[in-house]
Amino acid sequence: MNKIFLILIGLTPGISFASSNNTTLDLTSHWAGYTALTLFVIAYGFVMVEEFTHFRKSKPVILVAGLIWGIIGWVYASNGITHAAEVALRHNFLEYAELFLFLLVAMTYIEAMRERLVFEKLKVWLINKGFSFRQLFWLTGFLAFFMSPIADNLTTALVMGAVVLAVGSGNARFISIAFVNIVVAANAGGAFSPFGDITTLMVWQKGLVSFEQFFSLFLPSLVNFIIPAGIMHFAIKNEKPEAVEENINIKSGGIVITFMFLLTIATAVSFHNYLHLPPAMGMMTGLGYLMVISYFVKRRHNPSEPTSEGFDIFKKVANAEWDTLLFFFGVIVSVGGLGFMGYLALASEAMYVQLGATYSNVLVGILSAIIDNIPVMFAVLTMTPDMSLGQWLLVTLTAGVGGSLLSIGSAAGVALMGQSKGHYTFGSHLKWIWAIALGYGASIMTHIWINSALFDVPI
Repeated sequence: MNKIFLILIGLTPGISFASSNNTTLDLTSHWAGYTALTLFVIAYGFVMVEEFTHFRKSKPVILVAGLIWGIIGWVYASNGITHAAEVALRHNFLEYAELFLFLLVAMTYIEAMRERLVFEKLKVWLINKGFSFRQLFWLTGFLAFFMSPIADNLTTALVMGAVVLAVGSGNARFISIAFVNIVVAANAGGAFSPFGDITTLMVWQKGLVSFEQFFSLFLPSLVNFIIPAGIMHFAIKNEKPEAVEENINIKSGGIVITFMFLLTIATAVSFHNYLHLPPAMGMMTGLGYLMVISYFVKRRHNPSEPTSEGFDIFKKVANAEWDTLLFFFGVIVSVGGLGFMGYLALASEAMYVQLGATYSNVLVGILSAIIDNIPVMFAVLTMTPDMSLGQWLLVTLTAGVGGSLLSIGSAAGVALMGQSKGHYTFGSHLKWIWAIALGYGASIMTHIWINSALFDVPI
């Protein structure tokens, strides 16, 4: 029981830095450590019940981040150590800045494509094709699986969820099951691409797995999606929804912006792989592409599109998911502080030394469904345990798909609960946890089997 407790509290990462006299303090048994840990647990409790309280998740974690580092600063100043905490906190700021800039550009592109009706066009096309419910179940699942690696799992889930709600109106059972399928598919698809999930992005930016090596997870990710989908398939009646006659035209500039987004991704990959520069710099260059394109979209205003005249890149930046971006700040800085206190060493010893890498990485996926994969993966990255490439890919896989076990385990699941108007809930997702768990276990076994040679490749 003590080992499990250490694992749970230890999954709060940080990086211990020394001051000029190489002095750091172990605060894991100090009142400051206990206080900081308690504050973080309380804050994360508010995050987990956001669906019910509507108290934005960024608020408690940002407040607690300041309190934790205030406590650290007080203790270090009282001991005459003036710079160690400052150096550590500045490094956390740098970690966040790279993630923030990368995500801000990606979110801005997504908002621009959404405003240009690119996603709406896809939705209407699917609705007007006259597919049966079973066909739509598989089609939305596969689209989510292949769209997620580019557009991220949250955006993908919302787009596919809108399709399901439109075609499944009046069929609550279909909506519920199809939403479960979309969450699983979006999370699975996001696991084999640096752009599919925050956790994969962090692993890529850390330089532990190269861009092309992520695709070794394609087959395990596909297995993770296919097995529960194949089981849920039989719970859907093979009926056809009523056709809806609707036509949507993509606004001027929409196609160009979509291609610019793909070019931006290519730029970020090239900066990282060939120029050895941070991927965030490539994404910011891509933001420059979009800023130039926005000028010409304004110039080519179509009178039949009254909103085109108001196309402003800075409005798209403003429409980014700022609650999520600020939440990441609170998480990274908070867990950085807890790790700086010494809890990281406890977790590393309890997990990767005593349990072993494979069992620990499987546990990471399960914890991701309960705690959220962001702090869990950030913990592993800052522990930097001595693992082979195969093990780093394993933890990337489990952290990405483990959140599918519960509806609250991923951003995709939480977003769809809000979008579904009561059709998709924590309980309706829980009914299928056994099928999702089968897919989770099978994906792990598939990875260990087909990528066995990578388990001998050191990082």
